[in-house]
Amino acid sequence: MEEYKKMYEKSLEDPESFWSRAAKDIEWYERWDKVLDTSNMPFYRWFEGGSLNTCYNAVDAHIEKGRGDQNAVIYDSPVTDTIEKYTFNELKERVSKIAGVLKELGVQKGDTVVIYMPMIPEALMSMLACARIGAIHSVVFGGFAAKELAIRIEDAEPKVILSASCGIEGKKIIEYKPLLDKAIELSDNKPESCVVYQREQCEAELKEGRDHDWEEMEKKAEPAPCVPVNATDPLYILYTSGTTGTPKGVVRDNGGHAVALKWSMKYIYGIEAGDVYWAASDVGWVVGHSYIVYAPLLAGATTIMYEGKPVRTPDPGAFWRVISEHNVKVLFTAPTAIRAIKREDPDGEYFEGYDVSCLDSLFLAGERTDPDTYEWSKDLLGVPVIDHWWQTETGWSIVGNFRGLEQFPIKPGSATKPMPGHDLRILDPGTGEEMPPGENGVIAIKIPLPPGTFITLWNNDKRFEESYMELYPGYYFTGDAGYVDEDGYVFIMGRVDDIINVAGHRLSTGSMEEAVLNHDAVAECAVIGMNDDLKGEVPIGFLVLKSGVDQTEDEIVSEVIQLVRSEVGPIASFKKAMIVDRLPKTRSGKILRGTMSEIANDVEYSVPSTIADKEVLDEIEKVVDGMKK
Repeated sequence: MEEYKKMYEKSLEDPESFWSRAAKDIEWYERWDKVLDTSNMPFYRWFEGGSLNTCYNAVDAHIEKGRGDQNAVIYDSPVTDTIEKYTFNELKERVSKIAGVLKELGVQKGDTVVIYMPMIPEALMSMLACARIGAIHSVVFGGFAAKELAIRIEDAEPKVILSASCGIEGKKIIEYKPLLDKAIELSDNKPESCVVYQREQCEAELKEGRDHDWEEMEKKAEPAPCVPVNATDPLYILYTSGTTGTPKGVVRDNGGHAVALKWSMKYIYGIEAGDVYWAASDVGWVVGHSYIVYAPLLAGATTIMYEGKPVRTPDPGAFWRVISEHNVKVLFTAPTAIRAIKREDPDGEYFEGYDVSCLDSLFLAGERTDPDTYEWSKDLLGVPVIDHWWQTETGWSIVGNFRGLEQFPIKPGSATKPMPGHDLRILDPGTGEEMPPGENGVIAIKIPLPPGTFITLWNNDKRFEESYMELYPGYYFTGDAGYVDEDGYVFIMGRVDDIINVAGHRLSTGSMEEAVLNHDAVAECAVIGMNDDLKGEVPIGFLVLKSGVDQTEDEIVSEVIQLVRSEVGPIASFKKAMIVDRLPKTRSGKILRGTMSEIANDVEYSVPSTIADKEVLDEIEKVVDGMKK
């Protein structure tokens, strides 16, 4: 792939020229003085001196180009049986009025606003409204516990909080207002105002003097125009999930973010203006920020906001219905979503009733895509299935493949090649020396990172340096482990913590999971390390079975152990596996392997704020206790 090679080499050898060219696709009020300022490393800055407005680029600019009547947002909510469509004209009208509400409440350029909302159009509109007037938004996943919300309010110090009366999880109504009230009570920093969108499923009680009814405020608000901001000004804060203490507030800038995300839509996803793009995630996560809200709209595409699940809203055909009904060109979701569909409908019977010929490709991220999930989805959909790897901190893909360039041949289990701007290296965890091809190590990226990645942590430059930049000087420490093969393909094997030491051998639990998932009966699995007096650590597996399996559990466990023995080797000492109904996951679908490891090793643990269902941890504890007895 000569085109990729030229592009990648250019991005590393002459990043200023490469990203300056990409920046021409963005509308600027003032052109930058310097593409890349490295005078205060590791606090480099992109497009120093330039000014723009992200909301203008995502909304107004398309209207001026004659696309005002095109659908910008499709809201599809099987949990409320609702489908709503908003053109760019209608989106601008709503966003500018919500921005007017914020201005009326005293929000100015540089102020922070916390958004605590479910997956409804008003959440997306709130983010754009903040960007419109130069306010910095911090979206907190709707339904987060009051204590966790309080920590974020304490750190972000919002002038205003935008919220809703409730969220809907399957058939369950989650009241937000009591959680919000408790969080404000717990926080020393109190917002001046809260604006609450009343949903018909639940009406929230408003506190006089502080709380405002959303619809009433929006109805009487004056539309607010776009405010120019510096390219280096913060666009948003997004807190990474943490189990204890103050979470890390990742800060994204305006200029580099707009440039990188628009570039990624064209080259990585193959999306042009007018295409329909669906990231099946939540605006509370980085995927939602980047690929539900900003990137599709910057590209002039139609973005889908889906308030539902891959299964049980109402069935495992939910995703195929959305693709068929809305003419989706690209679907981006987590492997766990595909595994959930596969578990409920292993033969793809629910797929048969839908015409998904509009679908060009499926992109997966959030957890590594195991070969079994890759093969199943490729065979079912008949389109390229592309694994790509990135993080909350980076905001867009570090390693991936392309639909806007010639596509690399896919190697199942690999996220393919580093994206332009990412000078990826595999380092020895002890010495920091670069590792040869095929050798497992720490994945690090030479700084400066490309545009669109985080520039610091909110009000905590020191923690930014200590957490990411000091361990391997000159590199961004990703916290992930993996290797690069002879062909330059990158294999992500999990977090550095997922590398276990078995009798002096450093082994990846990811490679063991890959072997386990080759068993026809296994839908999902997690392999963790458990302390062992003789070998230091030994792996144990937790298996979730597919529906309708007719083998006994003992037979499956025995066969899984043999699979790991034959594919990874006896050296892995994989001798214990347990069947469980579910694995503990975050709301974004990541398996909580670290917490499971703490349970297995009798380490006192805190229930992570991001967990989707706390009861699963109790089930894991019982299974582990049973194994030890």
